[in-house]
Amino acid sequence: MAGVSGCLKYSMFIFNFLFWLCGILILGAAIWVRVSKDGQEILNSGDSVTSSYVSVNILIAVGSVIMILGFLGCCGAVRESRCMLLLFFIGLLLILLLQVAAGVLGATFKSESERVLNETLYENIKLLSGADKEAEAFQKALIKFQEEFKCCGLVNGAADWGNNFQENYKSCECSSSSDACVTYEGKQVYEQPCISFIKEAVAKHFLIVIGVAFGLVVIEILGLVFSMVLYCQIGSK
Repeated sequence: MAGVSGCLKYSMFIFNFLFWLCGILILGAAIWVRVSKDGQEILNSGDSVTSSYVSVNILIAVGSVIMILGFLGCCGAVRESRCMLLLFFIGLLLILLLQVAAGVLGATFKSESERVLNETLYENIKLLSGADKEAEAFQKALIKFQEEFKCCGLVNGAADWGNNFQENYKSCECSSSSDACVTYEGKQVYEQPCISFIKEAVAKHFLIVIGVAFGLVVIEILGLVFSMVLYCQIGSK
């Protein structure tokens, strides 16, 4: 392998293989957040047009492109292709900028999550007492959430269910003496509304995605350095 350090070449190959695995990791984490049912069905129901998952959608695209770039970097290192290495460098730089933008969006949403959640949930309270198909779908999602997190209603507790309470109280029913219960319309139900649990679920998901995204920044910077050094060494042959 004349002119090019074998150590650098195979280091670049190993790095890009790990980088490809990182692409799988960030893609998997972003998809997990996007399809997770912990609060997503509730947040996405109703008439609200505010999307809580803009940064997650960006990271799904980032993870997909990182996988492609990792493969491109591996081929460029093994075949000593300056063209592939240059494409890898440019693509990785763009991905780094896009990833930073996604992180900023995620951090911005986190700082405003209280306002966004309150607006969305207050708007969707009316669906709990509704009877149309949209209301029924939302009620079904909240029933599952209530059963899992042992809460009742969105913001005001059992009263949020309105005239539909007697038909759907089972998921609110409080049967354990260790849980905080109240009596509502003759039924023992959980006292705590679900808004706090929804906030915790959303915060947990975004912390995971933002942590993975910014953790990869260091790896991506190393990739930029390695690819440019190898690019210059191949050119100096």
